Amino acid sequence: MAPTTPSAAAQQPIVCDIIVAGGYVLTELAGVVDVLRLANRISNREVFQWTYRSASGGYISSSSDAVVDTVSLHQRSAADYAFVLGNADANHPALSLGAVLSGYTTRQARVILLSEAASRYIADKREDGAKHTTHWENRAVLLERLGLFDTKSALAVDAGAIVTCAGMGATVDVTLSIAAQHLSSATMMTVADILLHERIRHFNTLQPFAGRAALATGDADLDTCVSLMQANIEFPLPIAKIADQTGVSKRSLERKFHSVLRTTPNGYYRELRLGKANNLLLNTDMSINEIGLACGFPSGFSAIYKATFGMTPNAARRKGRTK
Repeated sequence: MAPTTPSAAAQQPIVCDIIVAGGYVLTELAGVVDVLRLANRISNREVFQWTYRSASGGYISSSSDAVVDTVSLHQRSAADYAFVLGNADANHPALSLGAVLSGYTTRQARVILLSEAASRYIADKREDGAKHTTHWENRAVLLERLGLFDTKSALAVDAGAIVTCAGMGATVDVTLSIAAQHLSSATMMTVADILLHERIRHFNTLQPFAGRAALATGDADLDTCVSLMQANIEFPLPIAKIADQTGVSKRSLERKFHSVLRTTPNGYYRELRLGKANNLLLNTDMSINEIGLACGFPSGFSAIYKATFGMTPNAARRKGRTK
C-alpha cells in the first residue's frame, strides 16, 4: 500500500483488523491500539479505525485475563491492515490462518504477524524462513524442531504484503512505522514522546539473545565477552576461547568478571543460558530435552536446573501454568 501524504487528509479512515486468539498477549494489543488511538488524538481526526476479530467471534481473554469483544473472521472485512497477535502457543489452532491471510493480501491489505503468529506462518512456509522473523523464544523452537537456522533475528522484517515481527515491545515500533506512512513525522514523533518511546527502532535492530549486547559494563573487553556468550548459547564456547577472541588473557577476564559482575565467566555464562532455558520452559511447549539442547546443556540439564531454581524443570513448568 503506497503511503499517503499528510496534506491529503483523506476522509475515509484507515481500517485495521486486530486478530486475537485465546491467551493473546496484552502487551501486543496495547502496542497496536495505543499507537493508533494516540495518532487519532494528536491528529484531531479519526485517521485509524480498528476492529477486534477472532475465529469464532465473541469474548476472547488474554493471558492476563483482559477480555475483548470480537467479530468473527467469517464476516467480511474491508481492512487496510491486519495485525495478528501472538498468544504464547505457536501451535494454537486459531493461529492457522493461511486462507484468512491470503484473503487480506489478495485485497492488497498488509498483514502484520506478531511473535507466535509469525512463528506459525514461518513453520507453515518453511521455504520462506530466511525472509521472516519471530520472537527469539519461538526462533529457538523453529531451530530445534524444524532446523530453520536461517530465520532472522531482527525486530521485524518487511516482506511486502507480510510483515513479521518479534512482538512484545517491538509491536510499538512496527505500529509507529506503519502509522508514519499516513501521518507527518512531527505527529508520529509526538505520539512516540507520549509513549515515552524515545525513538522508533529500525526493523533491522537485533533482539536480545540474538546478537545484540544486552549489557553495557563500561569495560569494552567485558562487553565483547558478554556479546560472544549471547551469540553462542546453544553451543557454548570455552572461556579460554572467549578470552582469546576478546584479546585478553583468561586470568585477566576472570578478574574483570569478579570486579564488575561479582561472578566468574563460567558462572555468568551458565546463568545466561539458564535464564534463556527458563523463558523457553515457561513460555513454549518445547520438551525438556529440546530446551536443554537449545541452551547448551546436552546432558544433566534437569539436575543443573534444580540446583539453580530449587525445583525440576517439569515442576517449574506446572507451577508456571497454574499462575
